[in-house]
Amino acid sequence: MHPLQLGIDVAKAKLDCALRLTSGKFRHKVVDNTPAGFKALDDWLVKEGATALHVCMEATGTYWEAVAEHLAERPAATVSVINPAQIKAFGASQMVRTKTDKVDAKLIAQFCAERTPEPWQAPTPAEKTLRALVLRLDALQTMRIQESNRLEVARESVAEGIAKHLTWLDDEIARLSKAIRDHIDNDPTLRDKHRLLDSIPGLGERTTAVLLAFLAEPARFGNARQAVAFAGLDPRQHESGSSVRGKPRLSKVGHSFLRKALYMPAMVALYRTDWGKLFRERLAARGKPPMLIIGAMMRKLVQVSYGVLKSGQTFQPELHGV
Repeated sequence: MHPLQLGIDVAKAKLDCALRLTSGKFRHKVVDNTPAGFKALDDWLVKEGATALHVCMEATGTYWEAVAEHLAERPAATVSVINPAQIKAFGASQMVRTKTDKVDAKLIAQFCAERTPEPWQAPTPAEKTLRALVLRLDALQTMRIQESNRLEVARESVAEGIAKHLTWLDDEIARLSKAIRDHIDNDPTLRDKHRLLDSIPGLGERTTAVLLAFLAEPARFGNARQAVAFAGLDPRQHESGSSVRGKPRLSKVGHSFLRKALYMPAMVALYRTDWGKLFRERLAARGKPPMLIIGAMMRKLVQVSYGVLKSGQTFQPELHGV
């Protein structure tokens, strides 16, 4: 049976869905981005007779992950998660001038029908658990910074409560950090991959856990370039003719949490490791500004991480001029 195409424009609170029928016409549905909304989507798909299905959505932020995992479990369903840059380029090729959530969902479904993108592989249960742990740890660390800043200017009437909360946060951060280490150590696959990532100078324990959570399976990406694009670290050029020469910038069309996690490791690699210093000196000699060099190292860390995971070999300094 030929599958129907379902395009989903994902937001934090809702999912705008466009179902492309065999006739080329579309049916639209908006549901909440919650388990109850997923159930409503399932019921609607049954009503529309969508037994075989190819679902497409953009890889923006983390709001797509739950619905992607839910739909991937449907029988006769294929889920594809697409780089938003592809949808933007496809929209330009179709001369789509209107941008609404409904129009975007329809455009994604049309892209799915014409391009038949590769299936997305759902994370393993071990990866799902690790993702939940590292995201929760990051939330608590952010909360601790906020509370620490509040304590500096807090009145006496609330200072004690903030101090107690900071103590609880410190204990919970320590507990979560141990839970992450234990989870990796207790899973043979994650443990072996952690050993490979740990060999890369500049990556610390927390960054390694984040990379394991989101990039552990290199087979999900056709090459290192796709892994870089997943994190939104691919360079964006803006040049036209002989007069327009915009500065290259990171596309930032990808996983913002990964970019955040890689900023400080990039700094450490550039200034405290032999291979990173050589990388920085080489780009600086070509006149590259400091911020561009930091972005280039963030991108390099993803490329090297992908390389060691795919090859099964630890970091080789000689390949980087050391």
